[in-house]
Amino acid sequence: MSTYRVVELLGDGISPELSASVHAIADVLPFELQFETVDLSYERRKESGDEAYAEAFAAMEEYRVAIKYPTRTVTKSPNRVLRDRFGFDVIHRPVTTFRGVENNFKKSLDIDVVRIATGGTYTDRGRAIGTESAVSLRVIERVPARHAAFFAFRKASRKGTTVVSTSKWTIQKEADGLFEDQVDEVKQYFPDVPHRRELFDALLAGIILRPDDYDVIVCPNEYGDFLSDMACGLIGSIGLGDSASFAFDEEGEPIQALFDPAGGTAPDIAGQNICNPSAALLALGSLIRHLGEEKSGLGLRGAVREVIATGRKTGDIGGNLTTTEFTAAVASELGT
Repeated sequence: MSTYRVVELLGDGISPELSASVHAIADVLPFELQFETVDLSYERRKESGDEAYAEAFAAMEEYRVAIKYPTRTVTKSPNRVLRDRFGFDVIHRPVTTFRGVENNFKKSLDIDVVRIATGGTYTDRGRAIGTESAVSLRVIERVPARHAAFFAFRKASRKGTTVVSTSKWTIQKEADGLFEDQVDEVKQYFPDVPHRRELFDALLAGIILRPDDYDVIVCPNEYGDFLSDMACGLIGSIGLGDSASFAFDEEGEPIQALFDPAGGTAPDIAGQNICNPSAALLALGSLIRHLGEEKSGLGLRGAVREVIATGRKTGDIGGNLTTTEFTAAVASELGT
């Protein structure tokens, strides 16, 4: 039996329940996942100072792949700390319609949002100019843009689909123009992958009107943030979105990966065994695929979808299963 070492970063709120769900699924996989667990909860961070982060850094440097649960941000974001420490500059979020989940969107959606994870306006809080104005600096960096473009084209090449790059390059001619220039350079390495540009506002309308026209979408930081949440809204729940962050070597190959559910800590339902672990299990499926266990990773993601499609759901998406019951249903489905 193959064995893989994986870092597990515990968080706050529903984190213990998500961890229990992940471990229950790991127990039925046809290989062994050995978890190096680090407590990154707010209480631990507050009590230990930098000790919790030092443990996380050491474990991630050794094992290079991690799953993280939602963490509370008070003074500084743990996600930001980890991103800065390891150079995570690309975020991948797959968003796909789930049969069995009610929503207001009557068409099917199946897209991969690939986003630069740094820059934009998110690294500058801005400053006031007198009392009537304020300004914020927006930055697009060449290397993260290039990494995002390579990731997007590789993803589309494996899937046999297209790449759409989106920004406001006609207005933000220098910043978004630099991003689009990197996409144009990278696409020369993938002559068999169709590519087109779309302005971001037009793309939002296009996804709603013609979702089948979109597969892999690559974009700067803010655009990807907005697009990911909108897409999850179209499929009926933010709680069905998983995410992965990647750092790369000089040749553009991933050297560090962090997988996590896209939702928050949900303190109002913590400890009640009613949270939806779907996104954490989907993140685990993506992690497994990253390890090279393609069949099991796809199988786990498919098992989550099949359980929901057949009406076995947690309360947030119209069902009555507890977290534990839903996890057991996924484990049973995965076994088939």
